[in-house]
Amino acid sequence: MNDEAKGQTADRGQQQFTQKTMGSSDAGLLMGMVAPGIRSAAWAGGSDKPEKSTVNIGFIPLTDCASVAMAAVKGFDRKYGLTITPSRQASWAAVRDKLASGELDASHVLYGLVYGVQMGVGGPQKDMAVLMTLSNNGQGITLANHFKGKGVTDGASLAKLIGARSRHEPGDPGRGGAYTFAQTFPTGTHAMWLYYWLAAHGIDPLAQTRLITVPPPQMVANMRAASMDGFCVGEPWNARAIQDGIGFTAATSQDIWADHPEKVLGTTREFAERYPNTARAMIMALLEASRYVDTLSHRTEVAEVIAGRAYIDTDPGTIEDRMLGRYSDGLGRTWRDRHFMKFCDDGRVNFPYLSDGMWFLTQHRRWGLLKQDPDYRSVASGVNQIKLYREAAAQVRVPLPETEMRSSTLIDGVVWDGSDPKAYAGGFAIHA
Repeated sequence: MNDEAKGQTADRGQQQFTQKTMGSSDAGLLMGMVAPGIRSAAWAGGSDKPEKSTVNIGFIPLTDCASVAMAAVKGFDRKYGLTITPSRQASWAAVRDKLASGELDASHVLYGLVYGVQMGVGGPQKDMAVLMTLSNNGQGITLANHFKGKGVTDGASLAKLIGARSRHEPGDPGRGGAYTFAQTFPTGTHAMWLYYWLAAHGIDPLAQTRLITVPPPQMVANMRAASMDGFCVGEPWNARAIQDGIGFTAATSQDIWADHPEKVLGTTREFAERYPNTARAMIMALLEASRYVDTLSHRTEVAEVIAGRAYIDTDPGTIEDRMLGRYSDGLGRTWRDRHFMKFCDDGRVNFPYLSDGMWFLTQHRRWGLLKQDPDYRSVASGVNQIKLYREAAAQVRVPLPETEMRSSTLIDGVVWDGSDPKAYAGGFAIHA
C-alpha cells in the first residue's frame, strides 16, 4: 500500500460509519442482487425511471469537476438511464443564473454559493438543493512573489507586514494602501477560506484588505497583470501560479480545515421535487464516478481527461501532482499531504451533512452577509437532500454515516460541531 492509500485508510477511523442498504422493498433487494447491466435496464424501465433522460450539468474549470467529467466519459450516467452533458461555465455567477433559470439542471458548484442564493445574499433568492458533496480539500491561498522580498511566506508574516502599514490614507478612508485579495464568489467557499485564514492570523479581511471577485480560470492572468496581491481558488490554479513563476502557496484549504466540504452537486429545490427520480439517478452516477476518481491508480487518467480543452485546458502535470497529494509551495518546500483532494473516501466525502451547510451560514452571519441569525438547522434540512442521497447511496452500496452532523477543529483551534451555531457565529473576535 502506498503512502497516499495509507493516509486515506488512517483517516477512515475518524468517524463511525455503517454500511446501510435499502432492503425495505423487494425491488430494492432485487436490484442489489442482479448484475450491473441487468440492474441498469431494470432501473431505466421501472417505476423509478428518470423523468428526464438527458441532463445538463454545469462545471467550472477546476480539478474538482472530475466526477462530473468522468460520469459522462466512463458511462456511469447511462447505467442509470441518464445522459449527462457536462457544460463548461465562465464564472460562478453564470452557474447561479443558469441554475435559477433552468438552463442548467444541476451543477458542480460552491457549497457556500448554494446557501447564499437560498438566503438571498448571493443573488436573487431561490430555494436551492444540495444533492451530494463532490469533494473535500484541494483549494489554496496563493500570494504574489513580491511578498518574498518583504519577508512574507505565511499568514503570520503577512499579518506582521499588514500591521505595519497605514490603514488610513487620503482618498481611501479605512483602506489606504491595503493589499488586494481575490476570491471567486462573495458567499462561496473560497471567500470563506480566505477570510477565515486571514482572521485566524489577526487580519480583519473587511477592514484591512481590499477584496475583489475573480472567476477561477482568470486568477493567474490577473495576478500576472498585478491586479491582485493574493487569491484563494481551487486547483489547478494555485499550482499554475507557481509553474508560471508569479506566486507561491501560503496555505492550503486543508490547513484551515482538514477534510472540509468544498464543491457540491447543486440544483434548485423545484428541480429536486419535480424530478426526484432524475435527481436520484444523478446522485448514483456521480457516486460511482466519485469512487472511480478516488481510486489513486485512476488519477493519472483522470488528470489527462480533465486537462483537455473541453474541461480545464491545461497541462495534465499541473493537475496530477496535487491531485495525488504531491505538494510544493514555490518557496522550496515539498511534502506529501494526506488531506489532499478527496472525492469519495467510502462515502465520507459525499454525504450532505447538515453541519456542513450550517457552517457556511455561520460564516455568512459572521461577515455581515446575513443581518440576523437564521434557524440554522431548519435551513440546512431544507437545502440538503438527505433522503434522496440515502436512497441513492443504498442502491450503489456507498456507506452512510450514523449521524447527519460531524465535528471538526479548524486552524484557530475552534471546534465546530453544529450544536450551537448562533453562539459559534457570534463568538469570533474578528467579524463584520
